This record gives sequence, C-alpha cells and structure tokens, in this order.
Amino acid sequence: MDSIEIIVSIRKIVRSLNLESKGIQKEFGLSITQLLCLGHLEKCPNYQSTHKELMDLLSLNSSTVTGIINRLQKRGYVVRLPKAGDKRVTFIVLTASGIKLLEETPNILHDRLARKLDSLSGEDKHMVKRALEIIISAMQITQIEASPLLTTEEPID
Repeated sequence: MDSIEIIVSIRKIVRSLNLESKGIQKEFGLSITQLLCLGHLEKCPNYQSTHKELMDLLSLNSSTVTGIINRLQKRGYVVRLPKAGDKRVTFIVLTASGIKLLEETPNILHDRLARKLDSLSGEDKHMVKRALEIIISAMQITQIEASPLLTTEEPID
C-alpha cells in the first residue's frame, strides 16, 4: 500500500463522518459532538459526568465543552447541578428530554465504529491505535483538539 492509498482511506473516513455530521445537524439541530456528549451521559451512573470528564472524553478544551454544555442546557437536554458539599464541582446531568432525544436519534457512525472496535482483539485494537498515533505524529497534529467536524466553511444543505 502506498501513501496515496492511505490518504484516500483517511479521506473516506473523514468524508463519511462529515456527511453524517451534516445529516444529524440538519435533522436534529445537534452536532455530532453534542450527540456524543449526550450519549456519554446516558451511559454514566445517574446520567451525570463532570466538565473535566467530558473534556477528556471528547479531547476538547474547557471553553469548547462549556459552549457545548450551554447549548445543550438551553435546549433542556442537560442541567448543571453543584456537588453536595463542594460547590467548586458541578455535574452535568442528562434530563428526561435528553434521554427522549437519544431514543429518537439514529445509531450514529461513531457508535457503530465503537462497537466494531470493541469487538476487536486487544492486539488488533493496539495495532489500530498505534497506526493512528503514527499518522497523527507524521502530520504533526498531536496538539490539535478533536473539535466538532462540522465547520462554518461547510454549509448544511
């Protein structure tokens, strides 16, 4: 396999994620990142997580996660609850509206890919992870955050 074949394979992945992101945005008014955030909360004990946990999970900076949470809270999908006894910690909690929305959204490509990756052997997962690390390093993009795929340069049809 030469470098062009690798680049074409990466472009196919990026293109499929962009197309899906646009479709979700158009149909539900949510970014894939917002949907991933809600999906994470759904799997957490008591449907709650901290801001820091969401930052780490999504590989985003604090202000980006704050914006995501603000938009989700404005639509009634999450609420912020201070931790009892320590007001410095705030939990982001999925609401009943958020749960209902997740029931209505399609099984996104991210979820399907995650299930396929989870079914791989530990050795195969390590190989995939290592290959991606090599690509990220070669592209010198180790410090770039994994911000939402949909950008202002890509209008929604």
